[in-house]
Amino acid sequence: MVKEKKLKPSKELPLGFIDRQEKELLTRDFIISNIKEVMIKYGFQYLETPSFEYSDSIGKFLPDKERPDEGVFSFKDEKSWLSLRYDLTAPLARYVAKNYLELPKPFKRYQLGTVWRNEKPGPGRYREFLQFDADYVGTKNLQADAELCVLISEILEKCGLAKDDYTVKISSRNFTRELFDQLKIGSSEQISTTLRALDKIDRLGWEEVKKLLGKGRKDKSGDFTKGANLNEKQINFLRTKIQDKIPNNKEVLEIIKIFEAYNFTNFRFDPTVIRGLEYYTGPIFEVNLNFEVKNSKGQVIQFGSIGGGGRYDNLVNNFGNLDCPATGISIGLDRLVYALMQKKEFNIKSTKPIVICVFDKNKIKEYIDIQKRLRSSNISVEIYPGEGNLKTQMKYANKIGSPAVILYGDNEIKSRKVTLRDLKSGKEISTEVKNLVNEIKKII
Repeated sequence: MVKEKKLKPSKELPLGFIDRQEKELLTRDFIISNIKEVMIKYGFQYLETPSFEYSDSIGKFLPDKERPDEGVFSFKDEKSWLSLRYDLTAPLARYVAKNYLELPKPFKRYQLGTVWRNEKPGPGRYREFLQFDADYVGTKNLQADAELCVLISEILEKCGLAKDDYTVKISSRNFTRELFDQLKIGSSEQISTTLRALDKIDRLGWEEVKKLLGKGRKDKSGDFTKGANLNEKQINFLRTKIQDKIPNNKEVLEIIKIFEAYNFTNFRFDPTVIRGLEYYTGPIFEVNLNFEVKNSKGQVIQFGSIGGGGRYDNLVNNFGNLDCPATGISIGLDRLVYALMQKKEFNIKSTKPIVICVFDKNKIKEYIDIQKRLRSSNISVEIYPGEGNLKTQMKYANKIGSPAVILYGDNEIKSRKVTLRDLKSGKEISTEVKNLVNEIKKII
């Protein structure tokens, strides 16, 4: 009888997912702590919504029309389709609609949560990532839109960026609507193709985008992308308008006026900012980094934005006949961490435990007494948790980066003292247990 070979599970991760190690997580925690400080200062409430929503509550509200349900991870329960949330905005809209009468207007909330996107991954862009959102719900006041840009800049600078390290780009869906009226373009498909072409200016440059605005463009691989079929006159008109530094748009000018009151100068009007074509209704903004970011191979890459947002006055209304204008901003925290860790060295101390070496398991009470004494003084300490001789225990302590080990063998017990070995210098001292805390604090 042939024995069936047992298949072993793969140790590899699915594409677009990543294991995150301590240094990255501690950096992320540092950024989160700064975010919370700023959000409390600005008067926002903390909110958490579930990871899963009904698919029809998020799928049809996704920012990009081209991937309505393909962009989410879903399964079907007994009655309905459920999906992992794609972003934090649609769940917020659902929450506001459900609790509309109880909430203050405006309702200012911030949220930190994992989101999932079933799309092509890239450097610093994953299918599962942590996102930060801040939103004003229930106001048309452009002070809200302006303050979102100001608070994001404060967060970035608290995390160590200088003003020339980032730029907040602003535009308006109303500006682009007026633009297409002037171009006499009414086809939603042609408008969408034109906007998507303009969105590629930073990556492709004007000459290549010009092809996308016209008949189309063939890339290096030979793939052809159909263009917007604008004529030469329309294309030249567009180029003139997108080069304007001061927009002829009432709401953008009002936001800029509010920026001036804040002394906020780290912004740029850029009509090529295209976000959420089916989503945003007014001002839109995007946060871009101005320094080089490299991939895992050390190659400089086109990193793109770390987040952005805009005004979405119709989203809550999709859940019921509710007049509830809103504006918000989102930052992909894992993308931000990925970039920041290349920009600067975060001096975040990772606390490693002192290791109490085990010489005799029958002396466990003595080891525990020492451990309790140190932990009561908030010192990170552990009794060696494995099995092995002193050499094995020392190897373990060095591997985890322990600052010191405590040796309490027969000689120490007889002398009623413990030996403390500094693993960085190699120096040893003999001290009474009552003095151990003070001696350890000299090391750590």
